[in-house]
Amino acid sequence: MIHGALAAAVTPLREGGTRLDEDAFGPLADFLAEGGLDGILALGTTGEGILLTAEERRRAAELYLDACRGRLEVAVHCGAQTTAETVALAEHAASAGASAVAVIPPPYFPLSDDSLFEHFRAAAQACAPVPFFLYEFEARSGYAIPQGVIERLREAAPNLAGLKVSDTPFERVQPYLVEGLDIFIGSEPLLPRGKAEGAAGTVSGLAAAFPEQVAALNRDPGADGAVELVAALRDALQQFQFNAAVKAALAWRGIPVQGDVRAPLLPLTDEERSALEARLEELAG
Repeated sequence: MIHGALAAAVTPLREGGTRLDEDAFGPLADFLAEGGLDGILALGTTGEGILLTAEERRRAAELYLDACRGRLEVAVHCGAQTTAETVALAEHAASAGASAVAVIPPPYFPLSDDSLFEHFRAAAQACAPVPFFLYEFEARSGYAIPQGVIERLREAAPNLAGLKVSDTPFERVQPYLVEGLDIFIGSEPLLPRGKAEGAAGTVSGLAAAFPEQVAALNRDPGADGAVELVAALRDALQQFQFNAAVKAALAWRGIPVQGDVRAPLLPLTDEERSALEARLEELAG
């Protein structure tokens, strides 16, 4: 079972973001493990999973599973536009040895509760008995996961283990903190309150570049200055396109991850990279 602090890991790319940078997965996993994390979520929002082909997603999951084995738990995000592709990715992740599977609701179409329930139920069955997590992020999917769908899934999917909830502010997180499900907070500044109200930990995009700070906050949410530093680091990255900024921060920290992202995302310009590095030097240099 996944637990504690997990990085929403980037997917290393090269050649203008058109190909996986397979050589970078190992050093990146080393960096995240040495940073004190408990695991990673591969191919989520920070990992650009929705922009990769199904073949690339399977290969990236395998690379992370190999690189993290024995050191970090690996949850794999398998959400896709169609139920068939979601099921296929979930089956692959389970067979490849993932510690958990996560699925975000399909974007674009407004789905009825029945449609969404059947989609999630099929994905959970595809990876059973591997723990299954819903990925609640209304700003990305376009709609929130209804509480009624979650309750139906608790009856129909015995491997439903919890949710990653990336919503803000905390009032939009709180309804998902229900007994019997492990809830992972996505917005790091909300982690102290989340843990005080029963959250299991965090799946953090910031931890993809600053694992030490997020791991420390998860261990001791009340430590002096911990939440303020994490919030300032997140704010620094969010001044720019987040995926590209996280990769630029990794390069600034000496990790061999290129700044390439998958189109239509764009890498940081030289001016943006310089501004980001100057701010990171102030905060964490």
